[in-house]
Amino acid sequence: MASPDVRIAVVYYSGSGHTAVLAEAVERAAAEAGAETRLFRVDGLAQESWDFLDSAHAIVFGAPTYMGTAPAAFHAFAELTPGRWLQQSWKDKLAAGFTNAACKAGDKSSTLDYFATFAAQHGMNWINLGLLPGWSSVTGSEDDLNRLGYFNGAAAQSPSGAGVEGVHRADVATAAHLGRRVAELARVFVAGRAALDEELVGASA
Repeated sequence: MASPDVRIAVVYYSGSGHTAVLAEAVERAAAEAGAETRLFRVDGLAQESWDFLDSAHAIVFGAPTYMGTAPAAFHAFAELTPGRWLQQSWKDKLAAGFTNAACKAGDKSSTLDYFATFAAQHGMNWINLGLLPGWSSVTGSEDDLNRLGYFNGAAAQSPSGAGVEGVHRADVATAAHLGRRVAELARVFVAGRAALDEELVGASA
């Protein structure tokens, strides 16, 4: 069980509700792994939302893929962070990402790469999905984790025109895997930093 001192923020945009289903799966799994979690929409951030983002050990970014990248609302959120970039106030936090599109491919890698680059510019450390591709052999099925075979984050496919029930259960499970993975690695990160601080204090005593 992760330390309650581990704080994870999931910040996302969802147009039709499909990506919100993934965001909720990420947040729920991270909370079940013992982290203190918060779920934020990029178009509804209050000052207390920013305060939690600033204090979080990990931030997971999510958005659908529109025209090969995240939608304008997510870019608008990113463009509110130059002050934090200049001060490198998110430096050394952990980061991860997830996305959704109507197509099985849909250039979702471009959105995950954008999230990773955004995180890198803030000096954050990117966490990949950590799963082999599913549904890639005759013994596999579309119910496999990582059924679409992405590595840089969790990717989902939800048919255009379908309601939120159209989000594939395997994609929801893959998003949950990402949430648990972030929580587990954040636990290692927090414990390691605490151990290093104690070592430094002991060395200076």
